[in-house]
Amino acid sequence: MPPLVTLSDLHKSYVHMGRRLHVLRGINLTIDQGEVVAIVGASGAGKSTLLHCIGTLDLPSKGKIKIGNDELTGLSGSKLASIRNKTIGFVFQFHHLLPEFNALENVMMPGLIQGKSRKEMDAPARALLEEVGLSSRLTHRPGELSGGEQQRVALARALVLSPKLLLADEPTGNLDSTTSKEMHELFFSINREHKTTIVVVTHNLGFAASMPRIVTMRDGLVDTDERKAPVTESDPPAAESGALVAEA
Repeated sequence: MPPLVTLSDLHKSYVHMGRRLHVLRGINLTIDQGEVVAIVGASGAGKSTLLHCIGTLDLPSKGKIKIGNDELTGLSGSKLASIRNKTIGFVFQFHHLLPEFNALENVMMPGLIQGKSRKEMDAPARALLEEVGLSSRLTHRPGELSGGEQQRVALARALVLSPKLLLADEPTGNLDSTTSKEMHELFFSINREHKTTIVVVTHNLGFAASMPRIVTMRDGLVDTDERKAPVTESDPPAAESGALVAEA
């Protein structure tokens, strides 16, 4: 089976105040279907930029990105949006829930945007909210939910169209240690139950250490790529939230 994600000589640069800033300097990386990968590194290493390029939220200056058999380089914005909607789920540090809609409606939203009916989206949205422990909070709006509950809604929303790939950028950065650990365990549970490939940018070294693969970035390049034995149900993750590195 070919890799789910293939990055070939990926570069990204920006022009700022007349100077060109090189953020990614030639990334070569593959991620297999079903992997759970942590991306770590110091401030400015290029972690979030890399994640945004994989997710087609940003475009590389040079190089190629493949998701499955789809070569993304050079596609139009509408085609990229279609692939993004069908294939990729996102969870960010800030949940970005729509405040005027309740939890169930927020989770249904990606399907509604795709043109599916509320009837079609109701069952999968309810099932995912139950899976993340929020079956009793379906009709609550974001303002009536705790920070951890809001992030669980965001996670359910990211999964509602059954994406092959889940990208998470500091998903527990604003949560307390206990809630962070619960979210970490949810990611592993989702990987086991749905076989979703998960890539997480995190400064939480305890969370990263519990992952079967850790990619460390330095100065826009992959510095190290460590693979360990996969996490299993008999060997649950023991993520701690105290070990942090500088924010990127």
